[in-house]
This record gives sequence, C-alpha cells and structure tokens, in this order.
Amino acid sequence: MKTIIVSNRLPVKIKENNGEMEFRQSEGGLATGLGSIYRQGNNMWLGWPGVEVSSEEHKSQITGKLQEMNLYPVFLTQEEINLYYEGFSNETLWPVFHYHPTYAKYEQSYWDSYVAVNQKFKEAIFQVAEPGDRIWIHDYQLLLLPGLIRAEQPEITIGFFLHIPFPSYELFRLIPWRAEILQNMLGADLLGFHTFDDVRHFISSVTRLLPVHSFGNELNYDDRQVVAEPFPMGIDDKKFEELTTNEEVLANVNSLKETFHDSKMILSIDRLDYSKGILQRLQAFDMLLQRNPEYLENVVLYMIVVPSRDTVAQYKDLRDEIDKLVGNINARYRTLNWTPVNYYYRSFPVEMLSALYSMAEVCLISPMRDGMNLVCKEYVASRTNNTGVLILSEMAGAAKELIDALIVNPNNVGEVYRAMIEALNMPLNEQERRMQAMRDVVSKFNIKHWVKIYMEKLGEVKQMQDSMQAKHIGLNARSYIENSYLTSSNRVIFLDYDGTLVGFKANIDLAFPDEDLYDILEQLTSDPANNVVIVSGRNYQTLEDWFGRMPMDIIAEHGAWQKRKDGEWQKLPGLYNQWKQEIRPILETYVDRTPGSFIEEKSYSLVWHYRKVEEGLGELRANELMNTLRFITADKGLQMLPGNKVVEIKNVEVNKGKVSLSWLENNDYDFIMALGDDHTDEDMFKALPDKAFTIKIGSNISSARYYLRDYREVRRLLRTLALRRLLT
Repeated sequence: MKTIIVSNRLPVKIKENNGEMEFRQSEGGLATGLGSIYRQGNNMWLGWPGVEVSSEEHKSQITGKLQEMNLYPVFLTQEEINLYYEGFSNETLWPVFHYHPTYAKYEQSYWDSYVAVNQKFKEAIFQVAEPGDRIWIHDYQLLLLPGLIRAEQPEITIGFFLHIPFPSYELFRLIPWRAEILQNMLGADLLGFHTFDDVRHFISSVTRLLPVHSFGNELNYDDRQVVAEPFPMGIDDKKFEELTTNEEVLANVNSLKETFHDSKMILSIDRLDYSKGILQRLQAFDMLLQRNPEYLENVVLYMIVVPSRDTVAQYKDLRDEIDKLVGNINARYRTLNWTPVNYYYRSFPVEMLSALYSMAEVCLISPMRDGMNLVCKEYVASRTNNTGVLILSEMAGAAKELIDALIVNPNNVGEVYRAMIEALNMPLNEQERRMQAMRDVVSKFNIKHWVKIYMEKLGEVKQMQDSMQAKHIGLNARSYIENSYLTSSNRVIFLDYDGTLVGFKANIDLAFPDEDLYDILEQLTSDPANNVVIVSGRNYQTLEDWFGRMPMDIIAEHGAWQKRKDGEWQKLPGLYNQWKQEIRPILETYVDRTPGSFIEEKSYSLVWHYRKVEEGLGELRANELMNTLRFITADKGLQMLPGNKVVEIKNVEVNKGKVSLSWLENNDYDFIMALGDDHTDEDMFKALPDKAFTIKIGSNISSARYYLRDYREVRRLLRTLALRRLLT
C-alpha cells in the first residue's frame, strides 16, 4: 500500500538556466508537513510542476528528474491554466468561498475546462495507483477528483482537505454547478476542513442541495458513510524557533534596529487579495496617527504585500487603492527621519521574515475571510522570549485556536484601531501570559500533528465503512437468511409499513399499498409456516381498510391496538387520552408557526408531521417542540418519539418492543425476522432475541443486525423468500 498526495501544484520550483532545468523543492508549510509522507518508500506527490512544457522530450526529462524526488507531474496547457486555474478556480470558486460573490464569473468554458483537468488528474492517478492505495487530495482546484476516482475504483481510500473556507449554504448555492461539486466531493471517505464552521456550512449545503441525510458529522451517500471533520492546520514551529538564532536572521534584526531605532513596529504580511482586509488595516493605522499624535515618529507599519494576479481587474484595482492610501498616509505624516508606512510589494526570503517576526512588537493579521492563515502562527512560533502582541481577525480560521490574541472584526475599522492602541500599551506580563498560551497551542498542534491525526482518522473512517458494509444484506447475508428461512417450520415476520414496505409520500394518505405489495404479502401469507405481522404507527382504521381481509396479524398505533388474523381489534388495557386536551393546543401553535406541518390524531397518540416543511426549518421546530414538551410529557407518563419527519407523543406503555415480545409468548418460532425504518422500530430490534434477523431500512446506524437501502430492497428480499419456498 502506498499513499499518493494530490494537489494542483507540486512542491517544487523549476527554472531553466542556460538550457538546463533546475529543480528546487518548496519550503512551504504544506510541503514540509507532507514531506514525512511523500518522501517515504514508494509514496508520491502528484500535481502540476508549475511550468508549461510542450515538447515530449522535455516532458520525459522533467518526469524522470521529478520521480527521483517521489514527485509525479501532470502537465497542463496554457489554455487549461487560463480556464481551469485562473478561470474557474480563481474567478468562480475563490470569490464565492471567500464571501465576495459579486466578483464571481460563471462561465461555461471555465466549468468545462475544470471538469476536463480534474479528469486529466484522475487519469494520471490511475497510471500509478494500485488496489489498496490511499489518495489524499488537496484544495479547491480538485473538488471533482474524489468522485471521479470513486466512480472507477469504489473500494479505494480517498481523503480530501480544503485549505480555504467553505461558504454558507446561501452563498454556495449561487454556483450553477453546485450539485455536481458536492456529489464529487462526497467521493472522499474523509473531508477535512480548517474549522467546525466550515464543516457546518458544508453539511448544510449537502443536506439541502442533495437527497443526503446527516447524522452529526457523518453523511450517508451512495451507501457509504462519509465523514466531515475539522483539522486545524499547523506549521513547523521548530523551524521558526531555530531561525531566530540563525546568523543571517540576527544580522537582519540588527539592520532593522539601526533603521527603526526605538520606533515600535506593527507587522503586516499578506498576499495581494481582496479577502485580506488590507485597505481597512491601513484606514485603522491612519486613524491611529490622526487621533494620537504621540505615536508620530514612534510607530511604523511594516507592510509586505506579496504580488498575486495583478493583471486581473479586481487585483489591479486593489493594488492601485493600496498605493494611493499608503502614499496619502506617508504624504501627511512623514518626517525627515520617519516614514509611517514601510510598504513592500514583493516577497521576502524566510530569513528576512524571521527577523521581522522577532523585531515586531505587534503583528496585525486582519483578513476579511481566511481558511487558516499561517502567518500569525509563524509570528507566535518566532517569539521565543514570549513577548509581542498578535491582533487577529475573527474571520481567520486561526482565531478558533489562538484565543489569547486580540480578536477583532476586520470590518470594524474602529475596533482594529482600538486593538492597536491596546497592543502598543500592553504590559509585559500580560504579553507574556498571552504569548506563552499561544505558543503552547502552536507547538502542540503543529504540522506533523495535523498530518498524523488526519491520516489516523482516515484509517478509522475506512474501518467504520467496512464494518457498516458488512451489515448490508449482500449475497452472503442473503444466502444465510434464505437458508435459515427454508430450513425453518414456524416463522414470524414483523413488518413496519411507512418507509419499509412503501416509500414516503408528502401526503400520508397517498402512501397506500399497491398491487405489487399485495402480491408479495399474499405469497408470504399463503405459506402456513409463516405468521406475518404488520407493526405500524398508522391508526387501526386505516390498517383495517388496507389489510383487514388478509390472513395476517396487525399491530396498529405502535401497539395501542392489536388484531390477530380472523380476530377482532383489541385495545391495550390501561391507556387514556385525556392528556390530548393539553398537548394538542401546543402542537397547533407549531402548525401555525410552521407552514407545511400538520397534526395527525390517533386513538392514543398525537403526531406532528413536518415532511412538507422547508428543509432545516422542520428540524429546528421539531427540536423546539421536543424541548417545550419534555417536562410536560414526563409528568403525564407520556413518551415523545422523534421519527422520520415526525414527532409523536403517546402513552409510555405503547411500545413496539413490548408488543413484539408478547407475540413471541407461547410460540416456539424457529425463524424470527423484523424490518423497520424508524426510531420506534429500534425498540423492537432491541427487544427481540439475538437469533432474530433484525433489519433497518435506509440507515446502517442501528441496533439491527443488518440493513437494506430502501423499500425496494425490502420487497425484493420478501419476494425472494416467498418464491424460494414455493420452488422447493
């Protein structure tokens, strides 16, 4: 087994020097962290090498050289780079995911290229992947890749990690190809995000846009359990600690001290992007100088903006705005010996960055939206003397971990301004307390820890899937059940109705039995060895109309009413329904507040249905209703049962488990089978003896021994059992 890491870019820089190709491995945080994986054994990293290569000879040379470093190239044309990367990835996904939807372009050519390049990556993977391999895919450029791989290799292990924020449902739904994106993301076994908020947004989008149900952070899709979980990414903290004693770094620190003398430094480092809040940061600094003249000639803002896509209109306009604002501030406040904003539009070597981290009394990181932001963690790791203050945007993923920073809303310029004053005046002991706490976090949750816990969780998810899959009634389980059925002579078969024998309908009155179901039940009941029992929450009059003529037992309203074949309906003794007078008005208020909901009244229970209610609102109201009724029902000896789009209130004595056990009394059954899809059926599954074949419909998260996907599989199983008996 090997691990294949996949990302848009390989962790390598290729330059041509006098006709020769020079290869230099990246020193970035992700490359460093994943080095512990891809450099080992026959593991590899697959991605675009960062240059356009047209000749086959050069492709062959580059491939050979990269393979020596456990890297495998996917070559892209200039058109693909323009449409897939610059186009769909950065002009469609990036603005939407960073909460700037007005900047997004929804071009069909962008999408077509994005699909084609993801297909190209899939084909490259299949050239090197083997059964049993693990594939770990990274970031928004390859959202379709998990599903494309899964379609051809259903058993392969796939992890995916998103390094940028995942937007709320209201924003994500704007993308025309939203369903296709989600369906393919769900091809992964484990979906990793930086924060729990991102996980929530993802699950919300999936459950609203696709016919997918979630159980906490688990999603049931295509008969697989998919897990979405936060894994906050760290840095190589030891590297930044050690850099502080590097000779070149120390020389840079001395040079900075000579330049700035006793001025306090506020450090700002960002890539040029509209999501980084650079303009608002400058406005806050302008406010600081304007309102507090004592800081003139005593504070500098050292601002590094790394060039990025400045040929694109929004980025070019942003750069122009930054240039103007910096120029305006410097023109108004600069003196012969002091420049308030030291602005650099270029990237710096890590030795200079380390010197700045060591030098700056304040680090100001205030993006409008950021997946994690590792600059703030690099600053913290570099503060080996435990001094310095970090001002951090609440919109950065790191704010969930570095809670001892001064957390600000980047849109609130006044709040950023006040945080600057607090930071510049913070007592040394307070600085040390905060910085020590943050350094502990950065040290513990470093890049190696991030890789370790992700890979461990991926293994756990795969084990869970394997154990769950074993519960599905496939060929082996089906044969076992059939053999047990054929060799038995006294059988009882408990059958729930809604969701088990028929599919759900928006109107419950339309979920009546069809001819196919009647035919199956007639075949089963024609065998004298079978005792078929309908166990349903439906009212007894309805079940009498549908099945009263058939030779079977019927348990209605979860056991409140019972009828043996050829017998009369009997009511469970000791039940009362006077409590309805108090409970029904409460349910009616929820019907008034929730369009599409309605009340169903049975003899000894009330049911609040929300199957017609807007997704999300129904679940919200159901939780509210249960909280409202929790103490009232407990006092009155009632039970609340949350089911599939329903909340039912009934007498606590009424229980499918109790009533199914009563059916086993004085009967020596050698074959017991029970099928159900709802929370109420769990009582039956738990109550029946271990030898019973208990089967949950629609979910493998159950006390049942087995599960089937839907009512169609139920009917196929029942028909097979009935026919097998007739054929023997």
